[in-house]
Amino acid sequence: MSKFGLALGGGGARGLAHIGVLKILDSEKIKIDAITGCSMGAIVGGLYAYYGNAMQVEEFMFEAMKHPKFLELGIDRLNEHTNKPDKNYFEQFFDYVDRRVHVLKTLSRLSYFDEEVTKEIFDLIPDVEIEDLRIKFSAVAVDLISGEEINFKEGSLRGAVRASSAIPGIFPPVKIEKHFLVDGSTSGSIPSGKVRELGADRVLAVDVTRKLESANQPKNVIEILYRTEDISSFHLSLLRLKETDLIIRPSVKEFKWTDFDQAEKLILAGELAAKENLAEIKRLNKRSYFMLRLSQYLKRLKGDQ
Repeated sequence: MSKFGLALGGGGARGLAHIGVLKILDSEKIKIDAITGCSMGAIVGGLYAYYGNAMQVEEFMFEAMKHPKFLELGIDRLNEHTNKPDKNYFEQFFDYVDRRVHVLKTLSRLSYFDEEVTKEIFDLIPDVEIEDLRIKFSAVAVDLISGEEINFKEGSLRGAVRASSAIPGIFPPVKIEKHFLVDGSTSGSIPSGKVRELGADRVLAVDVTRKLESANQPKNVIEILYRTEDISSFHLSLLRLKETDLIIRPSVKEFKWTDFDQAEKLILAGELAAKENLAEIKRLNKRSYFMLRLSQYLKRLKGDQ
């Protein structure tokens, strides 16, 4: 029996577009058999697997963004005094630290936000086992010790989602058994291949990563580090997308990863992208197994994404 899977990528606030995609799939009664998420994709995907519908996920996210502890994080302040349209996590993080806290204080810790505040935020996620969810689900994180990807297909939903969303340097790494885990985007922000581990034989990926723009020649070591992080993340995402059958890209490139105050626009962008690609989504969902495998084989031969 064929199974339809979703790969939901990371991108901070841009990942709220996943909710819009899910709302359209719900309205069209397109059954989702499996979801794998990374970072914000893990949060949205995990909540959808728990609730079973996008409207409740949307309601949860709006309530969470009004929660006192989320407001206390002050993520919106990372946008202040930023001339560049969308700096990466590290650029905005160090800009923020530079203006408000002595750098040495941050270098003595594992992350800017401490364990207590981070735990209170992620405690909003339902404390259930992944095996008990309505829909098969997994979340991808990266182990700092071994360097390997960990695809959480069982265990605590809250723990897996928190590990997958632990942006390096910003949120503390998560200790689970022998692993010391950070954001799954470290190894590629769109987990197309991982959802096949849940039994999906047709995969729709939702890409909310930043566009790689041309840049000026770096002037110092910090600019080189920023630029190499952008390049590696972009190319890792392209590599992962080769494992998918259909990619949709909501128009969210102009938004920053911190733009949670633009949630309505981001969700709408996801809805529009799903509507624009609805015919292809339905075609993929109904396509015969043999024709799908043939298409994937030809795609690999051509080296297409």
